[in-house]
Amino acid sequence: MEELNLPQLVARRDAQRLQAYADNISFFAGRQWQGRQRRGERRLTFNYVRALLEKVTSYMASGSILAMEPIEPSEEGTARARTAEIAMRRVYQDNRLEELDLATELDAAVLGDGCFKVIWDPEERRVRVNAPDVQGIFAWWVADDPSRVWRVASRYRISAEDADHLYNVKTGDQDGMPTVVEGWTKSTFQLWVGDALVDERPNPYAFIPFVIFPNLRDPKRFWGVSDIPILMEPARELNRALSQLSTILELSGNPIAVLEGVEEARDIAVEPGAVWELPDQARAYLLDLLQGGGAKLHADYIQLVYDALHDLSEAPRISFGHNPQRLSGVALEMEMHPLLQRVERKRLIRSWVYRRRAEMALKMLERFASQDFGNLWIRVDWGPLLPQDRTRLVQQERSLVEAGIHSRRRAMERLGIADPESEQQTIRRESASETPSNE
Repeated sequence: MEELNLPQLVARRDAQRLQAYADNISFFAGRQWQGRQRRGERRLTFNYVRALLEKVTSYMASGSILAMEPIEPSEEGTARARTAEIAMRRVYQDNRLEELDLATELDAAVLGDGCFKVIWDPEERRVRVNAPDVQGIFAWWVADDPSRVWRVASRYRISAEDADHLYNVKTGDQDGMPTVVEGWTKSTFQLWVGDALVDERPNPYAFIPFVIFPNLRDPKRFWGVSDIPILMEPARELNRALSQLSTILELSGNPIAVLEGVEEARDIAVEPGAVWELPDQARAYLLDLLQGGGAKLHADYIQLVYDALHDLSEAPRISFGHNPQRLSGVALEMEMHPLLQRVERKRLIRSWVYRRRAEMALKMLERFASQDFGNLWIRVDWGPLLPQDRTRLVQQERSLVEAGIHSRRRAMERLGIADPESEQQTIRRESASETPSNE
């Protein structure tokens, strides 16, 4: 058989994964009913799935701080670590990474996977970070070790005008939108437009500039697990039950007239003051659909489905601000524990992602901007998930610093100060500028 080129290989890969992505996107957007709608059927959609995913994402992306420390402590190493931190804050600022991370986090929760791409911009001489659509990302890894990726392909579409301007390629798909495929290994880079190879050269970075990560890890698998599939069934059942109850309540407000012993009837109106003429032995009455507490049975069932939806999402009702018992402290933490555990599972993965992304950015600055950061430990410090008693936290950190357990820098990081070094320098300048009073 003729050997397939990279675009052809990509076109034949991961059909099941891409279909799952499309299904998840559709469900998240509110298209949650199955089958064709019957005539007269009421279909209400209460998109709790979107609300739950956005809520979990808001807790997940509550803030993180990158901290750099030299592997071998020394004054020179500490100074280089400080320079690396400043450089990474510039990367964050230039690429608006706080906003990008939040959007990518929600995207990963919906699809099940996320991706960052880190490249060097030779014109502006800075690091660029973006989040490619993971629907266009394909990966090859060593068969027995999914953590060892040896090739990544990125597929996307551009306009025919851009293809002509950037690559001098005039061929395109039928709709005039050529497909571009980038192929990366540690040693090579290829660029395909349609089926034409327009660029092939050594990889300028000596590493694959993509960080592909799962939303949640599926054991022994490379691709991750979306938050949506486990919620599909209860969400559909909730929509069905609420639609059914809505129909019942509407019919109860516009009651059905039941006539017994009548062979023919016309102009029977159910309205105040209506008079019906009935033959002998005939009987008329209004159908009461709420008789015997029927509505309460429906409401109780809806509550059961609603509770199951929160249980499966691990987002208790209290995470939406519903706290009638006014819980706080340890009691609040125990009530929120399912959500805290879910967020911690995700943060284990994201900590590696943000460290790897920072490593790539620093390597590019060393390679193309002639900076030297030395050997560093990169640590990700996450913000608290629950409301904090600021006064109590300050007292705790003060005691830990005085006992020699925490450094002042560590205490400041725990208190949410993004740049402890600059803050300490400001404190020292203020102290030096103060003059003792002669009074």
